[in-house]
Amino acid sequence: MAKWTAFPYAGEFDFDAERVKKNWARLHTGDLEPLPEDPRLLDAWAQFHSGKFHQACNSGLQLGLAGLNVANKATCMYATYLEKHEERRLALFLEAAQRAEHHISQEPDNVNAYYLHAYALGRYSQGISVAKALAQGMGNKIKTNLETVLKRQPHHPDAHIALGAFHAEVIDKVGSLIGAMAYGAHRDMGLNLLDQALKLHMASAAGMIEYARAMLMLDGETMLQEANRLYQQAACICPMDAQEKLDLELARAELAD
Repeated sequence: MAKWTAFPYAGEFDFDAERVKKNWARLHTGDLEPLPEDPRLLDAWAQFHSGKFHQACNSGLQLGLAGLNVANKATCMYATYLEKHEERRLALFLEAAQRAEHHISQEPDNVNAYYLHAYALGRYSQGISVAKALAQGMGNKIKTNLETVLKRQPHHPDAHIALGAFHAEVIDKVGSLIGAMAYGAHRDMGLNLLDQALKLHMASAAGMIEYARAMLMLDGETMLQEANRLYQQAACICPMDAQEKLDLELARAELAD
């Protein structure tokens, strides 16, 4: 496997197991991951929050099923924000999706296994083109998994974000009529999901970014001012960990464009 690119802000977030445990509720407001009891799993999450994504992935994989969520999240965040080589990005998303699918088969009550499966497939779909992914049947898998998460955990902010973005992406690529008929995608439902995500997690820069993108996909230039307001708000968030730092920098890049 190719070497993973290092987190560009190394040392800015220095977590250990104790600090992760102390700040768990804030760090996991988005995904509602349960606080682990195994100190080895806390160490893996400390690596994740510090931006040591490759180490977090390897540490998680060494723990078997118990470590798959941290391994898959580390893989997805790294591939989303730091991997520049497109083929490697896609391969990483597929690896995470396959592991998450196995995780679901072994622990069908693990809510974030469904979420991470949907997230990995969603990013992979964006990479190969959403239209192509829909034709391959990935859209229904993504939607079903995210709806499963929200049925079991109705206040899961990250699932609201991902499902809201799904509705917007589908409509943007195939139109409102086909989107509604073939995939159950609706403009208002997508925007409402994103709005609800920010009510559940007001400090989510990722939620602000996806909400802004959805507005622009669905309503175009008429929402440019509101989208820029959301990007500006995201760019002012005080990041708690490595992932939030990458979200903040992404928001700044969107504003610069």
